[in-house]
Amino acid sequence: MSLPGHLDAMISRVTRANNNTAVILQAGTPVAMPWIDEVPAVVWAWYGGNEAGYAIADVVFGDVNPSAKTCLSFPKILEDNPTYLSFKSERGRTLYGEDVYVGYRYYESVKREVLFPFGHGLSYTTFSFSDLEVVRNMDLGRIKVSVAVENTGSVAGAEVVQVYVSQRNPSIGRPKKELKGFTKLYLQPGDKETGIVEVETKYATSFWDEERNEWVSEEGTYDVLVSNTSAASGQILSASFDIAKTTWWKGL
Repeated sequence: MSLPGHLDAMISRVTRANNNTAVILQAGTPVAMPWIDEVPAVVWAWYGGNEAGYAIADVVFGDVNPSAKTCLSFPKILEDNPTYLSFKSERGRTLYGEDVYVGYRYYESVKREVLFPFGHGLSYTTFSFSDLEVVRNMDLGRIKVSVAVENTGSVAGAEVVQVYVSQRNPSIGRPKKELKGFTKLYLQPGDKETGIVEVETKYATSFWDEERNEWVSEEGTYDVLVSNTSAASGQILSASFDIAKTTWWKGL
């Protein structure tokens, strides 16, 4: 995860010489950032192809308001990865010891702090969430989540409404929460719109029952957590719904 050569040292020295330095990183996977507390801004550019330079310039000079979110969690160091002890093959044998605990599911379960959480992403404006409503349609077997999103900043931008579901008392070990849906809203300064995410109830609640070889949706209470990031430090609104009876199912 380390940047090659003397790049870390160069970033630190440049930042000390000019405290208005912004670091632009082009990489396809997380990298260690030992200088993160020294720099005022980091732009994660991924791999943008032939037009990447123009796109980065538009963001840096303010012609475009960045609105992306991280599609994975950024660990602080390589050893923090859930697959650190089992990511390689030994004499043709590979172990997937992390099970379902990958990404934010792992870091939250072991209470390990990350550099940037899954779903994180800042922009040149700010947003607020309010008026969460969760409605379960029994006839359609769906859950409708709606939340009001307001652009509270001074420039137009986009925000992502992320919907997570958490089972309160599962019969097995499960991640603390799981992403079940999301939607993106583009808002002018001061505008307020309702973000709506719908998901089938069975997909929102079920896990694979290995003994019965079927999916199972257990009776009980499920919490719906709506935020702009997977981290607890983000804006979080919560509601809940109940499943009255345990059911098993196969297929789609």
